[in-house]
This record gives sequence, C-alpha cells and structure tokens, in this order.
Amino acid sequence: MEMNYCSNCGQPLFHGMPPGDDRERYFCKSCGYVAYQNPRMVVGALPEYDGRILMCRRAIEPCYGLWTLPAGYLENGESVTAGAVRETREEACADIANLTAYALFSIPHISQIYLIFRAELSGNAFASGAESLEVRLFRPDEIPWDRLAFRAIAATLRCYESDLAAGEFKFHVGEIGQPDSKGGGAS
Repeated sequence: MEMNYCSNCGQPLFHGMPPGDDRERYFCKSCGYVAYQNPRMVVGALPEYDGRILMCRRAIEPCYGLWTLPAGYLENGESVTAGAVRETREEACADIANLTAYALFSIPHISQIYLIFRAELSGNAFASGAESLEVRLFRPDEIPWDRLAFRAIAATLRCYESDLAAGEFKFHVGEIGQPDSKGGGAS
C-alpha cells in the first residue's frame, strides 16, 4: 500500500530502508516514524454439530456464492477466540463453545494469516447473516469441494477429513503458496 504522509507529524513519507532496519518501508525523515505494514489475521471456526460441519455460502466478494467456514478479519483490541465467536455470529447467526485452536496457515503472498478453531455449535440454531446467502450443516462426505471460497479453508477441511479418518485431531500449521497460473483458486 502506498503511503504519502506521516500519520505522526504530517510530513512526506519516504520509501526506503529506515536506519537500523533490514527491509524497505515507508518512514518519516522528520520525526523518525516508521509505518510498519504487517499481515492481517483472519480468525474463524469449524463449528461441529452431530457429526456435521456448519458452513456459509458467501453473499459478498471475494468469492460470492462459494462456501466457506465462518471467518473474517480480527478486529483491533479483540482476542482470537472472541473474533472467531463474533464472525460465527455475524455470518451464521450461531453461537459456538469449547473452541480449540486447530489450523494456522500463513499466506505470505497476500500478507494474511488464518487461525481456525474447532468448536461446538451450541444447539442447531443458525441462519444466514448479512454476509451469507445460505448456511447449512454438511457431513464430511458432503463438503462442496469444487465450490469452496478460499484455499486456506480447503486446507483446513482436508486436515479435518484426515484427522477424522485417523480418529485423532491435532493442531496443523502450514503455508498456502501462490495459486498456479491455471487459476488455482482464491487464497
């Protein structure tokens, strides 16, 4: 993201290597302010109920009409668990409990980090929120693999499918690379 003026003193920003740093950034030569741009954290949940997973069909871009787990950007001042609970309420009008960290995926080429929790759906009450066209429970063999919105969600669901078959759930860490030139899906 291009930046023009210092948010600290209003002077023009320069793009280059600030003194004592190891990479180029926007910085102010007048007051010394460095405009750090860090990855954005996406938090969400894999809500389970009676052997099924709650998923949402997106009503917004990117990936309008495709399926995902309830997830979104973490807000400032919000814990990762509170963010996952909020996103599930916003997108699926559902409450979750007993959150357990399940998958952490770095996506360096778009500066995002996904943290998905396994969670219990509190009852079977859910509905489409403002960002969802449809919300429904899927058995693992019903996951719409060819209609998933994000590669990090697909990777999370593959881990879930594998862990379910093995009878043991563990914490997964990985990296999602750039899509291939054949349109390897949304990040």
